[in-house]
Amino acid sequence: MPIRKPRAPNPFLFAPLPVTIITTVAYVALVVPLLVVHLVVPSAPRNETPVKGINISEAWGDLQELTSAYRPYNSRRNDEVRDWLLRRVEAILGANDVRYSAQKLRAGTRCVGKGNSSRSVIPPGHIVPTAPSSPESDCLDELVRHRRKTATASDAVIIFDDMLSNVTFSAGGVSASGLTPGQSVYFEGTNIIVYIRGSEDDDSEWWNNHKDLGLTKKPSGRGGVLVNAHYDSVSTGYGATDDGVGVVTVLQMIKYFTTPGNTPKKGLVALLNNGEEDFLNGARAFARHPISQFAHTFLNLEGAGAGGRATLFRSTDTEVTRFYGRSRHPFGTVVSGDGFKRGLIRSQTDYIIFNGVLGLRGLDVAFWEPRARYHTDQDDTRHTSIDSLWHMLSASLSTLQGLTSDTSSTFEGPADEVMKNDGKVQSGKGSDGVWFDLFGCAFAVFRLHTLFALSLTLLMVSPLTITTIVFLLQKRDKLYLFSRKVQPEMSLDDPIPLYGWRGLTRFPIAFVVASAAVIGLAFLIAKVNPLIVYSSQYAVWSMILSAWLVLAWSVLRGADDMRPSALHRGYAWLWLFVGSWAVMVWVTVLEDRLRIAGGYFLFFYLAAVFLATTITLVEYFALPTISEYVNHAGRDQLRRIDSPSTQRSGSRSASSLVASSTQPADESSTGSHGPHEGEEPEPTESTPLFHSERRTTFANYSRSSRRASGGEDAINEDEHGTDIMTDAYGDEQRWSGKLPKWTWLLQFILVAPIVVVLVGQVGLLLSTAMNQTGADGNPVLFVYVAMGLVSILILAPLGPFLHRFTYHIPVFLLSILIGTLIYNLVAFPFSAGNRLKVYFIQAVDLESGINRVSLTGVQPYVRDIINHIPSASGQHVDCSVANRGRPGLTTCAWEGLPPRVVRNVPDGAHPSLGYRSWLGYNVSRIDGENRARFRLHGLNTRACKLVFDKPISDFSVKGASVDDRFERVPLRGSQEIRLWHRDWEEPWDVEVRWPVGEGRASGDEGMDGKVVCLWSDDNGVGVIPALDEVRKFVPEWVAISKLADGLVEGEKKFVV
Repeated sequence: MPIRKPRAPNPFLFAPLPVTIITTVAYVALVVPLLVVHLVVPSAPRNETPVKGINISEAWGDLQELTSAYRPYNSRRNDEVRDWLLRRVEAILGANDVRYSAQKLRAGTRCVGKGNSSRSVIPPGHIVPTAPSSPESDCLDELVRHRRKTATASDAVIIFDDMLSNVTFSAGGVSASGLTPGQSVYFEGTNIIVYIRGSEDDDSEWWNNHKDLGLTKKPSGRGGVLVNAHYDSVSTGYGATDDGVGVVTVLQMIKYFTTPGNTPKKGLVALLNNGEEDFLNGARAFARHPISQFAHTFLNLEGAGAGGRATLFRSTDTEVTRFYGRSRHPFGTVVSGDGFKRGLIRSQTDYIIFNGVLGLRGLDVAFWEPRARYHTDQDDTRHTSIDSLWHMLSASLSTLQGLTSDTSSTFEGPADEVMKNDGKVQSGKGSDGVWFDLFGCAFAVFRLHTLFALSLTLLMVSPLTITTIVFLLQKRDKLYLFSRKVQPEMSLDDPIPLYGWRGLTRFPIAFVVASAAVIGLAFLIAKVNPLIVYSSQYAVWSMILSAWLVLAWSVLRGADDMRPSALHRGYAWLWLFVGSWAVMVWVTVLEDRLRIAGGYFLFFYLAAVFLATTITLVEYFALPTISEYVNHAGRDQLRRIDSPSTQRSGSRSASSLVASSTQPADESSTGSHGPHEGEEPEPTESTPLFHSERRTTFANYSRSSRRASGGEDAINEDEHGTDIMTDAYGDEQRWSGKLPKWTWLLQFILVAPIVVVLVGQVGLLLSTAMNQTGADGNPVLFVYVAMGLVSILILAPLGPFLHRFTYHIPVFLLSILIGTLIYNLVAFPFSAGNRLKVYFIQAVDLESGINRVSLTGVQPYVRDIINHIPSASGQHVDCSVANRGRPGLTTCAWEGLPPRVVRNVPDGAHPSLGYRSWLGYNVSRIDGENRARFRLHGLNTRACKLVFDKPISDFSVKGASVDDRFERVPLRGSQEIRLWHRDWEEPWDVEVRWPVGEGRASGDEGMDGKVVCLWSDDNGVGVIPALDEVRKFVPEWVAISKLADGLVEGEKKFVV
């Protein structure tokens, strides 16, 4: 017999050490870049002018100036910022030596004509009044033109200083029981609009040819591009990312596109709107301006965090999204867009106005984390960075360069379609898209229709392919899967067992046990310490991932030690394929019926699992045929029976000898004969008392027992000299020795990168977007369950390999599991860097003088916070369920320090002495009708509201425009009318109508309610002492945000 040379060690064998090292290193190598992309913002260029027309240092300086104080719409600082922005725009245009004009629109008296007066060229600084036709009814437009130099050509840039547009609209109420009465809004806009004329634009002043937004002359060309940001902030936040970075980015876009050599082909409309934080008022007011009909595409810039990367929140279609893909560092996934589409994300941006009201096609790009700083004083330049600024700025530049250069008809409606009178632009119809970034460096964009077609194809082709392979294995007599016993050609007492069922159920058992434990941990944490994810999401990730892997490994390794099976890997892939295929059916239905694209990663998941499963099945073609193996095993047993040693022993039956040659070496006396895992043979006198241990090493991949007296190598050679019963791994089935030893690595390479990169990206997005929403009253259990499901998806593809893992990684992860579990159960969930957000408001009864300060937040923390506040000490603090759109939170109130938002009493006098004059109103009932007229005003404010005890059916405000696109009152009526003036202390004249009750006559029923005025300006010390006190004395782990539009609300009751 020839002597075999020892094999050289193979580092890619399906053995414990290679499997453990390769899979661990690969997962770490994939996860680390994901975390780096998620946590680290690409550095801004050192050169402050990386692109001609862009200056990063200038943008950062503008941001510092813009965010030096709070600037809500209802604040004096807001007016100062507006003036500063106008000066900055003019300075930019002046520095670029651009010829421009400024048109200031301001409401006055009733319009007396419809035509345009002639205009003459004048020097800078001079004012020439003109009277063009107005987009509003009952008004006089005063257009003021400033020219930088005398010329006969049209201006390259037009600044619209819009102090005219107003809008009336409503929002319906929704509760668990269905539709409820909503609220109505009247708002007067103060937007700044800068139009940069494109080289292919109409050079006329077409925006003056309008009649209440029905353009009589449609601008020629292929439409322009809108870029938008809002310059107001909330009353408790400096608004560095919400939306200061967006504002300075718009300024830089104005600078870039007016720099010589950068003139866009398609015109650019740069909108700096005011009032976004209050019902998206500014964007709605923009929809009243005729320039709103020019753009066909848009880029909206927003913020819902304080730093990090700016993500693509959502897009209207595939075609417009491709332009964002040109960014050097794209970031985002369509999953966030689906969250908005399905209402899982309740907050909104101006995107819904530009798309839903104006019909534009575009993108929503925003900062998105950490949410704990959103709408707080940590949304400032200290907590963001110039790198974050550059990330949004560079992405905006790349996107707008592409959009303004596109002269195709992609964003145009049908050529024969006339311009409608509904205020919507005919921008064509795009296709639903699928998009996601890859490590923040590449961007994938394709149509949802393509994904749907691919999904259907995969769902049909994959099972047919696997079925075909199984059929061919059956035809080739190599289907060892599901095989039991086969009778050889020679005569033996018992058929030869193949153990083809061994390993069938161990993966689903391990999967269910590990997954159930993960979901159980989610419920446990949500019950014991529900907000720990607020500050420690990575501790939660570590706990969940460790728990699943440790438990799955324990089950699979334990089963493999007791019943080794070469079929485990094949059965595991088959189970993964069946499960992935079933989930993909559901995802495909969502793609078709609900246009949900966020399941794209499951398509790639199934495709990878399908390929891995196919490889497993193809491996079995390398095995000997079942007949060949069975006959060989039968001849082997006959030789054993006839051997002298067997004859001398005389104590073993032929059947036991058959089993000894076909079972794995250490199972020759105890192995299972039956088809199912766990069956044991009848014990004999030679049955060992204990099952023997299996020993394997890296150098020796397989080991077959050599117990026959004549030498097993000689026995296992068939008549053709082919070795078919050696090289099986350890104690696995003897016929498995011919299985390829390296294909596991190919399977792993096909599956692991797709799973970790695509699923991991979605998991990080979901956890980071939702981990701090518990402070808003949202249920946190969903966050933990979502993290658990993502962890299962990421780790499940390790199932076919886990039984080969050494104990080192699982034991290490067990220690991680124990440590993180204890931490997640007992650690305090907040810190100075991840502050719990609580909501402040102070309500004052201006007639009785009673004032109540309240904080709204999560119990029991909100009550503990109030214990730190001196003015609440010794008082009875009333706590109840929050009723201001914050379900799940608790409101606690006490009598606080009196506000001083109106300085109408002498120094030293109690502010309550002047309360009554803070708000004034008159109300008169119209006889015989359910109708009343109100006139109201407030001191040092430009925001008030009327609140009714029962819904009204209609209302009107004097001077308001009429726009059929906006309903004044929702279907179930309004219980509140919010009123916003652009001028301070100006009165509103409001007429209100309410429905006639059943069985009642018009005029029989009255109306009760209250008049409320709001004060939102907290830029001076001592203006709202109660808020100053709260900020000073609350713990460092608490952040104060505003509960409503006003920080202070003063009210008086009325009866009509």
